[in-house]
Amino acid sequence: MKAAVWHGAKDLRVEDVEEPVVSNHEVKVKVKWCGICGSDLHEYLAGPIFIPAEEPHPISKDQAPIIMGHEFAGEVVEAGEGVSKVNVGDRVAIEPILAPHANGRYEDEKYNLSDSLGFHGLSGGGGGFSEYTVVGEHMVHQLPEELSYEQGALVEPAAVALHAVRQSSLKAGDSAAVFGAGPIGLLVIEALKAAGASTIYAVEVSASRKKLAEELGAYVIDPTDADPVEEIKRLTNGGIDVSYEVTGIPDVLNQCINSTHNGGESVIVSIWESEASIQPNDLVIKEKTVKGIIAYRHVYPAVMELMKQGYFNGDKLITNKIKLDQVVEEGFEQLTEDKSQIKILVKPE
Repeated sequence: MKAAVWHGAKDLRVEDVEEPVVSNHEVKVKVKWCGICGSDLHEYLAGPIFIPAEEPHPISKDQAPIIMGHEFAGEVVEAGEGVSKVNVGDRVAIEPILAPHANGRYEDEKYNLSDSLGFHGLSGGGGGFSEYTVVGEHMVHQLPEELSYEQGALVEPAAVALHAVRQSSLKAGDSAAVFGAGPIGLLVIEALKAAGASTIYAVEVSASRKKLAEELGAYVIDPTDADPVEEIKRLTNGGIDVSYEVTGIPDVLNQCINSTHNGGESVIVSIWESEASIQPNDLVIKEKTVKGIIAYRHVYPAVMELMKQGYFNGDKLITNKIKLDQVVEEGFEQLTEDKSQIKILVKPE
């Protein structure tokens, strides 16, 4: 079968690999659609980050080169012994977290905080940029009939956004700001709407992304036109309740922190390629909180229920669909060069 295999930074190859086989409590999935994630782009441009390059990952037992792709949905075509959660023919979205598991279940309540955290499609074990992949039954969630496979490929990034909002201190009626209106930032805006935020500000420079943020209900601030911190403070009479950093840019992190009112909270959603510095007094003197989140846990069912209500709509977020053979030029390179692209889906067939 064909798969997109990461060999190194800027070295992603579509090549023939062996088709995987199932073991106990595993299912084989025929991948229908797989999204290109910001984390994938980080690995392509500056990896390895999550990719195990120096030694095998403790869960997958794999080491680079590895198959990429972790935002995907597909059809169960084979089930191993002991599988009871799904049946052959079921349509499923994949929760790709690699963490300790046994008998078809994650072992830890907060499995996304495992010291051995990895991701199927980033840390070995196969991936969604392939015709077939094998995952543990604890990683599969049945897609409701109302949701397409394309929508199923958005469950994973939407889970990141929903988890970020759930883990923050935001309450219904609070104000919020999202710094960066890329794919995850736009999904955070949607999650904030679902959570009852009264006013949502989006800080973004890309014209197409500003337009989409506005369509989703955010008040957009272009940092090239006005200082976003001063503008948010002016509009809110002192600052917002909770801010979300979704760019991975050091200067933006400081803007995110300084945009909240005294006692406010900032949530870091980004994965970072380098270090960032802050002035601790910005937190200490004003009793602010900075919180980090990684991935998600126990939110896939809620994400799919919200999708059934119209949230996280793929019609707004999916900007291109390509074939696996096009994944480098029309996928990764396109996302690097063209910021009008939001979410590109790849069809491995």
